[in-house]
Amino acid sequence: MALFQMGDEVLVPAPYWVSYPEQIGLAEATPVLVHAREQNGFKLTAAELDAAVTPRTKAVILNYPCNPTGACYTRAELAELAEVCLARGLWVVSDEIYEKLIYDGRSFTSIAALGEQIKARTVVVNGLSKSYSMTGWRVGYAAGPREIIDAMGKIQSHSTSNATSIAQWAGVEALRSAGADVVRMVAEFERRRDQILAGLRALPGVTCSRPEGAFYAFPNVGAYFGRRAGDRVIDTALDLAAYLLEEARVAVVPGEAFGAPANIRLSYAAPTEQIAEGMERMAGALKKLA
Repeated sequence: MALFQMGDEVLVPAPYWVSYPEQIGLAEATPVLVHAREQNGFKLTAAELDAAVTPRTKAVILNYPCNPTGACYTRAELAELAEVCLARGLWVVSDEIYEKLIYDGRSFTSIAALGEQIKARTVVVNGLSKSYSMTGWRVGYAAGPREIIDAMGKIQSHSTSNATSIAQWAGVEALRSAGADVVRMVAEFERRRDQILAGLRALPGVTCSRPEGAFYAFPNVGAYFGRRAGDRVIDTALDLAAYLLEEARVAVVPGEAFGAPANIRLSYAAPTEQIAEGMERMAGALKKLA
């Protein structure tokens, strides 16, 4: 609401977190989906970004590591995107809430750290929910040009007021003293990532891009569309999600919600025993589809 108004277009790489188009709509702007390809690890390329820009384009939303895909941009990839944004005069809204949950020895780079020019065109949003397991505390924060942050503060003060003082002090303690816990959590999530990825890739017809961060896997299950179990026909990811819930008692999120109708999202923020059981149940249910 501080940045956009009616007539503005905001580019949203798909797959995307479900709230982005709705948030843009609340500001009376228009979300424009730009589909990132699975063969590129669901990462938007500079060429794809540039091709999507119109005279009405005001900004692009970047989320990395990404919910739902786990994709994370390298510094070089971000530099190419930043070059397009500066050349085209775009704002960047950079959702970095999973920044600490990154695997395989990678290091995280904020696009705002690539130089003063792109920093002046970037609003970073972050929070404590994911990296510090503080979901229920509802503590988030933003960083950006002073005039934008001031405007955001005015809007928030008349809508949601503020996080409670208790939650804010808990956040201070997390930032000051929980670093070692985060390191242990990341190592455990990486093991679980490897476990669920191996299980998914063992399912006939299923492909899955390797998640580089966050704690979600986003497999392509399109090979099962058109199949049936008895009188039940699976035509969409929503159909498959309902089938897995009823037949296997496994809950997944259909990809339609994320702008990727051939995929489903699974979380591996669960014990390894539950992941193993879930994959076994999924395999059994999928075998019944012919």
